[in-house]
Amino acid sequence: MGLMDSLKGLFGGEPDHPTLDPQNYATARLEEVRPQLEELMADVPDRLEVVPAEHAAYVFIGKPPDAFGLAWIHDGKLSNFKTLAKKHNVKEARLQRLSEHLREAYVRSKDAERFAYTLGERTLVVTPSTELEDEVHKFIDEVIGESGSS
Repeated sequence: MGLMDSLKGLFGGEPDHPTLDPQNYATARLEEVRPQLEELMADVPDRLEVVPAEHAAYVFIGKPPDAFGLAWIHDGKLSNFKTLAKKHNVKEARLQRLSEHLREAYVRSKDAERFAYTLGERTLVVTPSTELEDEVHKFIDEVIGESGSS
Protein backbone atom coordinates (compact mmCIF):
# COMPACT_ATOMS: atom_id res chain seq x y z
CA MET A 1 0.00 0.00 0.00
CA GLY A 2 1.51 3.30 -1.07
CA LEU A 3 1.39 6.75 0.49
CA MET A 4 -1.61 7.83 -1.60
CA ASP A 5 -3.56 4.72 -0.58
CA SER A 6 -2.76 5.43 3.07
CA LEU A 7 -3.96 9.02 2.69
CA LYS A 8 -7.17 7.87 1.00
CA GLY A 9 -7.77 5.53 3.93
CA LEU A 10 -7.24 8.37 6.41
CA PHE A 11 -9.62 10.71 4.63
CA GLY A 12 -12.37 8.19 4.01
CA GLY A 13 -11.66 7.32 0.40
CA GLU A 14 -11.27 3.83 -0.94
CA PRO A 15 -7.64 2.91 -1.67
CA ASP A 16 -6.86 2.02 -5.28
CA HIS A 17 -6.65 -1.73 -5.59
CA PRO A 18 -4.95 -3.49 -8.49
CA THR A 19 -7.31 -5.05 -11.00
CA LEU A 20 -8.04 -8.72 -10.40
CA ASP A 21 -6.21 -10.81 -12.98
CA PRO A 22 -8.68 -12.69 -15.21
CA GLN A 23 -6.49 -15.80 -14.73
CA ASN A 24 -6.72 -15.61 -10.92
CA TYR A 25 -8.74 -18.45 -9.36
CA ALA A 26 -10.92 -15.81 -7.67
CA THR A 27 -12.16 -14.58 -11.04
CA ALA A 28 -13.60 -18.00 -11.91
CA ARG A 29 -15.25 -18.17 -8.49
CA LEU A 30 -16.80 -14.73 -8.97
CA GLU A 31 -18.11 -15.61 -12.40
CA GLU A 32 -19.74 -18.71 -10.93
CA VAL A 33 -21.87 -16.52 -8.61
CA ARG A 34 -22.24 -13.60 -11.01
CA PRO A 35 -26.09 -13.69 -11.23
CA GLN A 36 -26.43 -13.49 -7.43
CA LEU A 37 -23.79 -10.75 -7.20
CA GLU A 38 -25.70 -8.76 -9.83
CA GLU A 39 -28.91 -9.27 -7.84
CA LEU A 40 -27.20 -7.99 -4.69
CA MET A 41 -25.69 -5.02 -6.53
CA ALA A 42 -29.15 -4.08 -7.83
CA ASP A 43 -30.55 -4.10 -4.28
CA VAL A 44 -27.62 -2.61 -2.36
CA PRO A 45 -25.99 0.68 -3.35
CA ASP A 46 -23.29 0.39 -0.65
CA ARG A 47 -19.69 -0.70 -1.09
CA LEU A 48 -19.36 -4.47 -1.58
CA GLU A 49 -16.29 -6.49 -0.66
CA VAL A 50 -16.41 -10.08 -1.85
CA VAL A 51 -14.51 -13.00 -0.36
CA PRO A 52 -14.76 -15.70 -3.03
CA ALA A 53 -15.11 -19.29 -1.87
CA GLU A 54 -15.55 -22.63 -3.58
CA HIS A 55 -19.06 -22.56 -5.08
CA ALA A 56 -19.88 -19.61 -2.79
CA ALA A 57 -19.01 -16.02 -1.93
CA TYR A 58 -19.16 -13.96 1.25
CA VAL A 59 -19.95 -10.27 0.83
CA PHE A 60 -19.19 -7.54 3.34
CA ILE A 61 -21.60 -4.66 2.75
CA GLY A 62 -20.73 -1.13 3.81
CA LYS A 63 -17.53 -0.15 5.53
CA PRO A 64 -16.03 -3.01 7.47
CA PRO A 65 -14.80 -3.30 10.12
CA ASP A 66 -16.81 -0.34 11.45
CA ALA A 67 -20.30 -0.44 9.96
CA PHE A 68 -21.12 -3.42 7.81
CA GLY A 69 -23.56 -6.13 6.96
CA LEU A 70 -22.93 -9.59 5.63
CA ALA A 71 -24.47 -11.49 2.74
CA TRP A 72 -23.39 -14.73 1.14
CA ILE A 73 -24.09 -16.80 -1.89
CA HIS A 74 -24.28 -20.57 -1.59
CA ASP A 75 -26.08 -23.19 -3.67
CA GLY A 76 -27.23 -20.47 -6.06
CA LYS A 77 -29.05 -18.58 -3.30
CA LEU A 78 -28.41 -15.18 -1.82
CA SER A 79 -28.73 -14.97 1.99
CA ASN A 80 -27.91 -12.38 4.61
CA PHE A 81 -27.07 -12.19 8.27
CA LYS A 82 -30.46 -10.86 9.38
CA THR A 83 -32.53 -13.49 7.59
CA LEU A 84 -30.25 -16.29 8.80
CA ALA A 85 -30.53 -15.09 12.39
CA LYS A 86 -34.31 -14.80 12.12
CA LYS A 87 -34.66 -18.23 10.50
CA HIS A 88 -32.58 -19.85 13.24
CA ASN A 89 -34.05 -17.75 16.08
CA VAL A 90 -30.70 -16.37 17.25
CA LYS A 91 -31.07 -13.99 20.17
CA GLU A 92 -29.87 -10.39 19.88
CA ALA A 93 -27.14 -10.75 22.53
CA ARG A 94 -25.69 -13.72 20.66
CA LEU A 95 -25.86 -11.81 17.37
CA GLN A 96 -23.85 -9.00 18.91
CA ARG A 97 -21.12 -11.39 20.05
CA LEU A 98 -21.04 -13.13 16.69
CA SER A 99 -20.86 -9.79 14.88
CA GLU A 100 -17.89 -8.82 17.02
CA HIS A 101 -16.12 -12.08 16.09
CA LEU A 102 -16.77 -11.33 12.43
CA ARG A 103 -15.40 -7.80 12.88
CA GLU A 104 -12.25 -9.23 14.50
CA ALA A 105 -11.81 -11.70 11.62
CA TYR A 106 -12.02 -8.82 9.16
CA VAL A 107 -9.45 -6.83 11.10
CA ARG A 108 -7.08 -9.82 11.13
CA SER A 109 -7.35 -9.86 7.33
CA LYS A 110 -6.35 -6.21 6.94
CA ASP A 111 -3.06 -7.16 5.29
CA ALA A 112 -4.68 -9.57 2.81
CA GLU A 113 -4.37 -8.59 -0.83
CA ARG A 114 -7.42 -6.81 -2.17
CA PHE A 115 -8.29 -6.31 -5.81
CA ALA A 116 -10.74 -4.32 -7.91
CA TYR A 117 -13.21 -6.29 -10.03
CA THR A 118 -15.62 -4.55 -12.38
CA LEU A 119 -19.00 -6.14 -12.74
CA GLY A 120 -21.39 -4.21 -14.94
CA GLU A 121 -21.02 -0.57 -14.03
CA ARG A 122 -19.74 -1.14 -10.50
CA THR A 123 -16.38 -1.99 -9.10
CA LEU A 124 -16.27 -4.51 -6.27
CA VAL A 125 -13.41 -5.08 -3.88
CA VAL A 126 -12.29 -8.71 -3.92
CA THR A 127 -10.36 -10.29 -1.06
CA PRO A 128 -9.25 -13.78 -2.06
CA SER A 129 -8.20 -14.80 1.45
CA THR A 130 -8.66 -18.42 2.48
CA GLU A 131 -8.15 -17.39 6.11
CA LEU A 132 -10.99 -14.86 5.99
CA GLU A 133 -13.11 -17.28 3.97
CA ASP A 134 -12.63 -19.97 6.63
CA GLU A 135 -13.46 -17.61 9.49
CA VAL A 136 -16.63 -16.30 7.85
CA HIS A 137 -17.73 -19.84 7.03
CA LYS A 138 -17.14 -20.84 10.65
CA PHE A 139 -19.13 -17.81 11.78
CA ILE A 140 -22.14 -18.79 9.66
CA ASP A 141 -21.93 -22.39 10.86
CA GLU A 142 -21.86 -21.10 14.43
CA VAL A 143 -25.06 -19.11 13.89
CA ILE A 144 -26.78 -22.14 12.42
CA GLY A 145 -25.37 -24.52 15.03
CA GLU A 146 -26.44 -22.45 18.01
CA SER A 147 -30.00 -21.75 16.96
CA GLY A 148 -32.05 -20.35 19.77
CA SER A 149 -29.19 -19.95 22.23
CA SER A 150 -28.54 -16.62 23.87
